[in-house]
Amino acid sequence: MWRSLASNALTLFILILVVAAGLLAWGREEFKGPGPLSDAICFRVERGASLSAVSRALEAQGVVSDARVFRIGADYSDKADLLKFGSYRIPPGASMREVLEALTAGGQSTCGREVNFRIGINTADVVLRELDAASNRYEEVVKFVPGEEPAPEVYVNVANEPDLRFRVTLAEGVTSWQVVEALKRAEFLAGEIAAVPPEGSLAPDSYEVERGSDRAALIARMTEAQSQILAALWASRADGLPYDTPQEALIMASIVEKETGIAEERPEVASVFVNRLERGMRLQTDPTVIYGITKGQGILGRGLRQSELRRETPYNTYVIDGMPPTPIANPGRLSIEAALNPASTRYVFFVADGSGGHAFAETLEEHNANVARWREIERQQGQSAPTAVQGE
Repeated sequence: MWRSLASNALTLFILILVVAAGLLAWGREEFKGPGPLSDAICFRVERGASLSAVSRALEAQGVVSDARVFRIGADYSDKADLLKFGSYRIPPGASMREVLEALTAGGQSTCGREVNFRIGINTADVVLRELDAASNRYEEVVKFVPGEEPAPEVYVNVANEPDLRFRVTLAEGVTSWQVVEALKRAEFLAGEIAAVPPEGSLAPDSYEVERGSDRAALIARMTEAQSQILAALWASRADGLPYDTPQEALIMASIVEKETGIAEERPEVASVFVNRLERGMRLQTDPTVIYGITKGQGILGRGLRQSELRRETPYNTYVIDGMPPTPIANPGRLSIEAALNPASTRYVFFVADGSGGHAFAETLEEHNANVARWREIERQQGQSAPTAVQGE
């Protein structure tokens, strides 16, 4: 009898082990395998939420098939206490392991709302946008110009949401004065900026920030980014350039930046000015004259006058030889790269071609023909001719 009981107990023990192993294998496959979610969603982890509460919410929203398996997997992965507050995009079919990684990886939320403070050449505005989980693209909710119009109610209602994300975006070609003046109107930032940083020293880019971030610290980030870009591109510059220092290259890059918004033609624009310097010609570029008038403090808002083109200032490249003493804006990476690796051309002239780009020429005869075509385009469009034409 005892032998029979022992045999039955052993059989039962083996059966329990087999069932346990099967459950373990099933749980492992459930944790690693594709999840039940058919469409992407934004899932929010509340501040201080427990793993049990998050697991139940995930199951209720159809993200995971079994909350208990998710909890066990989190414990087994030593991530049970690593949940991060915020909103996260969960893609269709995400496994429990992928969901757990998304909710514990740290960093900023990947879903929900974001405020983008955009500093442009003509204005600075605030854009509130929200990620559409299905398309994984941001959709604009509202836009306004701080300091010129009141914040819309929809913005005010969400401005203090704890997981609202913020970023500051600098357009290529903005001046340092414009950046500083705009940052003063960013209500989600704090602190003072002691002085306007040197022209050209800020890298146009998009910077993630937190509410209450220090303005001076953000300027320092922009400065460091531009310094690194310039150093890296200077190290791979072309041979024989007519400027000897990174600062001179930055001046050239700022001129290229202000002369064209077409990325593909920046090397050609740079080649025009490099060729002119090498031939001892004056640069004769309107943006430098404009900077001499405005000092980078806003836009001119009108055409240049002949008297301004004749007036001698350190920035009037129709009068002075060589380059102006400082950059005239904050150039982006592509303009710096163009200044340091210009196209190999014999161009010394260019003028607008009516398409948003420019027509380039090697000789004055070719240039005059291009100018005549541009004048005709302007006439047909009913526009008045500019005081000065690029490259004349």
